[in-house]
Amino acid sequence: MGTKVEVLAPAGNLPSLRAAVDNGADAVYFGFRNATNARNFEGLNFSLSDAEAGIAYAHRHGVKANVVLNTFPQADDPGLWYQTVDQTVALGADAIIMANLALLDYCHERHPRLPIHLSVQASASNAPAINFYQRHFGINRVILPRVLTVEEIRSLRSRTEVDLEVFAFGGLCVMAEGRCYLSSFATGVSPNIEGVCSPARAVRFENAGSRLKTRLGELLIAEYGSDEDAAYPTVCKGRFEANGRVYHTMEEPGSLNILEMLPAVIEAGVVSLKIEGRQRTKSYVATVTRILRQAVDSYYENPASFHPKGKWIKELNATSEGATHTLGTYEQRWQ
Repeated sequence: MGTKVEVLAPAGNLPSLRAAVDNGADAVYFGFRNATNARNFEGLNFSLSDAEAGIAYAHRHGVKANVVLNTFPQADDPGLWYQTVDQTVALGADAIIMANLALLDYCHERHPRLPIHLSVQASASNAPAINFYQRHFGINRVILPRVLTVEEIRSLRSRTEVDLEVFAFGGLCVMAEGRCYLSSFATGVSPNIEGVCSPARAVRFENAGSRLKTRLGELLIAEYGSDEDAAYPTVCKGRFEANGRVYHTMEEPGSLNILEMLPAVIEAGVVSLKIEGRQRTKSYVATVTRILRQAVDSYYENPASFHPKGKWIKELNATSEGATHTLGTYEQRWQ
């Protein structure tokens, strides 16, 4: 059997990066504490000195370190984005993750030896699109949107030489990333700039007697009874009235977890299994990385007999949105 599939873990800060490395990640990904990073949240992310220390720690343990530069340069002053590309190279990162055409061109021309991973925000979900980016910008890998079935991924593998990376666990986006305008409609802020579908400043929780209402901007997302657990309000996972009944019209809250289909996903030809969650805690990173490492190793020991352990599912559900999980589109196409 060929090279093992990569376990790729998130790092929102230096302690999380160390936790990922210590729990078996093959690679980590992180962003800087500035506007180039779509997860530029208060109290998270890396300064230049943090990045230097994190990359050194990863490399000492034989782990790759990838830098995320996945927002889009603004018209008034794009200089920060180009500067960050140069800093990424100087720090000795193993790859850079980008979506913007101008940045891809800059990196490819100025730093041809730095591997480029095409961000999921580019929404490249078919072979002609992926091959376009490879032909013009020399991308080495594409991060696929979470809207493809295993069969579609297998088909892509046969039609492109670019390495394929997929999400294995974490928050589930039911839209084609980079193209969704639902939260922009509700909040006036694009996720391609803000990096989150539900900015904290736009989220409201309102008590209405024995019920709890959640809003995003002025939009009512859901209403919960006293015996229900309230989910963080995102438009695509809201409960709305349609055809005379109130229900989750697009998708129920839950986290993606591919363990039940791990053999099929690996055998579709992907090179990397990505854990979502740079905004999550060190404990989350440690737990999910450890379990995915164990699962991948278990698969390669005996692919034909692989079956996810109940304790893995239980532990992962405890970290999941809604305390439950889904296979997303890996099992079936969105309706």
